Amino acid sequence: MSCSNSLLVKFPSISKNEALARNIVSCFVLELNPSVSEISDIKTAVSEAVTNCIVHGFPNEVGEITLKCEIIEDKIHINILDNGVGIKNLKEALEPFYTTKPSEERSGMGFTIMKSFMDEVIVKSDEGKGTEVYMIKKINSNG
Repeated sequence: MSCSNSLLVKFPSISKNEALARNIVSCFVLELNPSVSEISDIKTAVSEAVTNCIVHGFPNEVGEITLKCEIIEDKIHINILDNGVGIKNLKEALEPFYTTKPSEERSGMGFTIMKSFMDEVIVKSDEGKGTEVYMIKKINSNG
């Protein structure tokens, strides 16, 4: 597998950058000629991952979020990383409806949404060191 294109972007964990990340990835994937539905799926998954970094990774400060994307054959590979607080119990956090912030009207569906819109989602986290969300989506469009 060879990478035909890649990008690396770092930005502060502030809420207005969630839209920035979503739009960067949706523009980047255009070389694969995705359908509107595929772009929407990718934007939704990226939005959820970046929002998790902002809300949970850096709850009391502004940190740095790293977005890496690669086009490999007919797939987009997306890594979203933070060096925030990490996830205390990853298994529990991956369960639908689990939230650490119910008072903020968080639904606890972020990871479930990512998994429903992407072909593969892998989450790694070390408490006190940060979290990485790695997602892959095959683009099936032929034009």
